[in-house]
Amino acid sequence: MSCTSCSSGRGNNNSTGIPNGCNNNGSCGTGGSCNKLNVFDWLGNMSLPEGQSPCDLVEIRFKNSRKEFYRNVNDLTLNVGDVVATEASPGHDIGVVSITGELVKIQLKKKNMNYDSEEIKKIYRKAKQSDIDKWKEAQGLEVDAMFKARTLALKLNLQMKISDVEYQGDKSKAVFYYTADGRVDFRELLKVMASEFKVRIEMKQIGARQEAARLGAIGSCGRELCCSTWLNDFRTVSTSAARYQQLSLNPLKLAGQCGKLKCCLNYELDSYLDALKEFPQIDNKRLATEKGFAFHQKTDIFKRIVWWSYTSEPDVFIPLSIARTKEILQLNAEDKKPADLLEPKQFKDLAEVKLPDYENVVGQDSLTRFDDRKKSNNKHKNNRKPHAKPNTSAKPTPTSNPNQQKKVNPNQNAQTPRPSQQNKPNQQTGPANPNKNTSPKQQGPRKVPVHNHKPKPKNENPPSA
Repeated sequence: MSCTSCSSGRGNNNSTGIPNGCNNNGSCGTGGSCNKLNVFDWLGNMSLPEGQSPCDLVEIRFKNSRKEFYRNVNDLTLNVGDVVATEASPGHDIGVVSITGELVKIQLKKKNMNYDSEEIKKIYRKAKQSDIDKWKEAQGLEVDAMFKARTLALKLNLQMKISDVEYQGDKSKAVFYYTADGRVDFRELLKVMASEFKVRIEMKQIGARQEAARLGAIGSCGRELCCSTWLNDFRTVSTSAARYQQLSLNPLKLAGQCGKLKCCLNYELDSYLDALKEFPQIDNKRLATEKGFAFHQKTDIFKRIVWWSYTSEPDVFIPLSIARTKEILQLNAEDKKPADLLEPKQFKDLAEVKLPDYENVVGQDSLTRFDDRKKSNNKHKNNRKPHAKPNTSAKPTPTSNPNQQKKVNPNQNAQTPRPSQQNKPNQQTGPANPNKNTSPKQQGPRKVPVHNHKPKPKNENPPSA
């Protein structure tokens, strides 16, 4: 049974191939339903052979991952998601249809159940509105009952943890799920709880994995826990699975929400075991060469490389192929020693360093790019050439700053002559000083008249005759 956003948000889009889901921009990971452990009926669109009666067993899902099989004795037309009233002891229970049709027989084989078993209970009817209202009221009592039961267990000093409560659909019975390290005597607790809740009490002990499956959480991978979404059989996980995959035995990384080893360690174990069949049995063996002995460092399974190091150079890792490793082991078994671990061809491969065929975009936007620019600017400043030395023929004018350039008056295009040359007309043609900056308009030779030390202003009127 899907949530309100699934049922009323989008509608049925089976004709366009778009699955139903919540209004969450396509991030619904339950495949069109917000329930846990929903099943896709891949046999639903197949017709039965002639003369074969349809399967009268239906799988009903209750709170969290609890599922049971019931017999449709009244030949009701049931579809996935229908709410039905089923047989219980005592009274009746309310559940949701999860599987119908021939797929139920396959599920029976997986759980090793007999099709004609007398233990299979029956379906009474489709749930009425009054049954659904009573069922919702019972669900609203579960959280308060769990906290009250924990308080009662603490008062009696019982070493147990009550993790979940499930009320029956007719509110006649409540099942308390708990975890404990050992056996717990809760007879006194049952009496106190029966007088407190006024219902029939049933206690069920579950493991740590079942507790995580019922509560649900987000794993370290960022997805919902496998045990609370699709995984329904819990297989043992040992530390050898981590060793075969060359994982560090860190309990903080290998343990899941339940405190046990993660179930996903078994997912890729078969691929690693198949790949390891081609590798030789090393088992702390050493390779003997004329250069010295080499010991095993690590193994790259999927790159098919075994890394070795000489005892004299333990920091230098030497990669060897599987064929080369087997060849050296065979030579050592025959009391022969190769000249070196590497083949002559491998020496050339190590000498040639392959450049990456991609562009380092991150390196272009380095955080220190501004520092490099400042260093280059300072370097250019330090490498500047000094100013040209002034002409020794002209007498320098003293200034406060020796590096400051001498300002040139635009009206004075030549240097002031020496005192001995003031009364003599200057007959020099051409530039006065090759080292002196001149105006860009001055080109070619020019006569420079010399009258006094100070130039005559432009706006001064000439004397009358």
